[in-house]
Amino acid sequence: MQMITNTGNRSLVAGVLAAIGASVCCVGPLVLLALGIGGTWVGNLTVMEPYRPFFIGLTLLFLGLAFRKLYLVPQVCAPGTACADPRTLTRQRLVFWIVAGLLLGLLAVPWFAPLFY
Repeated sequence: MQMITNTGNRSLVAGVLAAIGASVCCVGPLVLLALGIGGTWVGNLTVMEPYRPFFIGLTLLFLGLAFRKLYLVPQVCAPGTACADPRTLTRQRLVFWIVAGLLLGLLAVPWFAPLFY
């Protein structure tokens, strides 16, 4: 497995972790209940709710940093390296948009979840 050394990739991974932190209060109990795991302790997962705006801010910050790295900052690559291949940048941008869409959907779950139950 290749190590993540690209700053854009690090920002994307940090954005994923922040989005998970932002949605643990709301998505976590739903996932556990859907898996058949229940109990009174599941209600305690809402303890993270006050920190949700902080995690949302971190998610948007890291997504912005990844966007900046992929679109605004020119990449400097030595000839013959993997980053010199234009297909690499295209794949990175595709992964960015897929992850960004999933993260924004994950962040929107608490607003749309009441419509389903």
